[in-house]
Amino acid sequence: MTTAPPDDCLARNDWICGAYLATRRHILLDAVVQHLELTTVSVVVALVIAVPMAVLARRWGWAAGPVLAVTTILYTIPSLAMFSLLLPVYGLSAPLVVAGLVLYSLTLLVRNILAGLRAVPEETRQAARGLGYGPIRLLLTVELPLALPAAMAGLRIATVSAVSLVTVGAIVGFGGLGNLIYSGMNTYFKAQVLTASVLCVVIAVAADLLLLGVQWLIAPWARRAART
Repeated sequence: MTTAPPDDCLARNDWICGAYLATRRHILLDAVVQHLELTTVSVVVALVIAVPMAVLARRWGWAAGPVLAVTTILYTIPSLAMFSLLLPVYGLSAPLVVAGLVLYSLTLLVRNILAGLRAVPEETRQAARGLGYGPIRLLLTVELPLALPAAMAGLRIATVSAVSLVTVGAIVGFGGLGNLIYSGMNTYFKAQVLTASVLCVVIAVAADLLLLGVQWLIAPWARRAART
């Protein structure tokens, strides 16, 4: 009977194994790149859809209820069921994962953007109109900037959620680090499961800090308000 050498953590199937990082770095890099691509595309597309939805819901008060209701219902659908519903449209592809993540992100983004727009003081709007601001100029230079802190809070939550939900895409072969977690669980490959899981957490934390830094840079008035 032979035993694994003391320094062979792969043969021992250790949770923490430097040899795994050294021998699988290209696989890990490819998985990280796919994870970032799926997350970024999903959140950007969701943001492009969410902003006009929130603006219209703010302009037409009667639309707010249905918009929030629909996006909330979408958020309650289990991820496996969501992908199954979208499968006939997108097939086993990356767009299937992106579409699912977009639908999940809409709830967080629309709700927070709408809350930010509603929080803009009416006297501020009236003052801008008194200075000759039209609807578009008022939206772009007054309402959206003042709604930015709430919108960024929603964007941060949506991004972190998307980083986590991307892993579910492993069921269709497009899950980024989720592919490694899924295959590692099937083969009980401890180092692969732990490494991919830790990288997901690192990506989520880094994305959150990055967006927080962006908010800090583009919303200096929010910083001043926080100090007072």
